[in-house]
Amino acid sequence: MDNNLSFVRTEMLQGQTPPLGERGIIRWIRINLFATPYDTVLTLFAILVIAWFLPGMIKWLFVNAVWSGPDRSVCSTVAQGGIQPEGWSGACWAYVNANFNQFMYGPYPIDQHWRVNIVAILFVLLLVPLLIPKAPYKVANAIVFFFIFPIIAFVLLVGGWFGLPYVETATWGGLLVTLTLSFVGISVSLPLGIALALGRRSKMPVIKMLCVIFIETIRGIPLITVLFMASYMLPLFLPPGVSFDKYLRALIGVALFASAYMAEVVRGGLQAIPKGQYEGADSLGLSYWQKTGLIILPQALKLVIPGIVNTFIGLFKDTSLVTVISMFDLLGTVKQHFADANWASPQTPISGLIFAGFVFWIFCFGMSRYSIFMEKRLDKGHKR
Repeated sequence: MDNNLSFVRTEMLQGQTPPLGERGIIRWIRINLFATPYDTVLTLFAILVIAWFLPGMIKWLFVNAVWSGPDRSVCSTVAQGGIQPEGWSGACWAYVNANFNQFMYGPYPIDQHWRVNIVAILFVLLLVPLLIPKAPYKVANAIVFFFIFPIIAFVLLVGGWFGLPYVETATWGGLLVTLTLSFVGISVSLPLGIALALGRRSKMPVIKMLCVIFIETIRGIPLITVLFMASYMLPLFLPPGVSFDKYLRALIGVALFASAYMAEVVRGGLQAIPKGQYEGADSLGLSYWQKTGLIILPQALKLVIPGIVNTFIGLFKDTSLVTVISMFDLLGTVKQHFADANWASPQTPISGLIFAGFVFWIFCFGMSRYSIFMEKRLDKGHKR
């Protein structure tokens, strides 16, 4: 009797299609929406809420909306002095369309808008390759973006050189102010926040004390107070005849305010690094700056990417507070035009606010999604 039970397969089994519930959109729905009874209840409740509100929103935003027109009459009912029937309600996108240039540029001279457009194009052309991980010439791109581009942007936007007419910052407004304040604040707050975080953890008492005082003082007061003091109080302490541009003072105030919060975010990342990383760097004979720049900081910054981007998003939205010093960003410019008698109607304010909110959401959502992408890319724990 042959007791040899071994078996050697002479051919591979043919691959089979996964079950319908384990692939495609059905699998995604089952895992993300109906994984547990609790998820099922929440999903059904969300569907009911969407079904209740969505038709009315679509009707107001698109179906009944007015997309073009010469004045407020196209967004008002007959009783309100307009042409719409009684009971009509819809978005007044004609108001947004008529004031679109004002929302983007503010009172910046119309014949000089090309200068703002060139700066915007350069900004996109330099930023996109910097955000793509596999794009070549990263170092050169970063140098141009953070050091050369601001000089070019300053010359183009302000003028006074190379035959360009001088444009006062008091004539800036709209999205131009929002983006410039955000860009400068983000570019300055990250390196300054890192320096403050390292200083707060320093073993040198004077450096540590100065960093602690700065961070806790700035974090203890609202941004409105910082902007108010930079705009109205600071000139009182300067010698007679010495003054700084109000927009420059706002830039400095926003950057310093954001850097204090950024310092605490970075300090949290530094504290999360295991002690063995420091000891390993010391055992290799690395200097303090080599240890910090090559080993500690890269790991710390990777750990706090969500906190860093959250600070950036908060800074981007907080630029609207410059209205307290009579500067008007996108939201401030939209609200400023509510008083325009040519477009005064019940639908105008909400339409303008929805437009401004949508623009803010685009930028904030973009920053959020990119941070998620970088987190996944840098998450070494799931790579083999």
